[in-house]
Amino acid sequence: MTFSRNIHRVYEVVLERSAERDLKKLSEKIFRLMIEEIKPLTENPHPTGCRKIEGSKNDWRIRVGNYRILYEIDENEKRVKIMRVRHRKDVYRRLR
Repeated sequence: MTFSRNIHRVYEVVLERSAERDLKKLSEKIFRLMIEEIKPLTENPHPTGCRKIEGSKNDWRIRVGNYRILYEIDENEKRVKIMRVRHRKDVYRRLR
């Protein structure tokens, strides 16, 4: 007999101050869209469509329309750190 266990690896999602400020500047509609994309990161930090940011070790991005959510994954600590939530034209500035 085979048993299948569905074990969820729960990650802590943390917002950096810069991400908090970014979220506060968004319209209510865009804010809600961003939150709906961030919530599932607690169970799966690599959702469909996410991309690794070139030249970084643990940085990833999610596209949400013309906006991007940039985040870092710490597998050892089971932590997802949201770094930026901005329009695509502005999000990559000052990252390097």
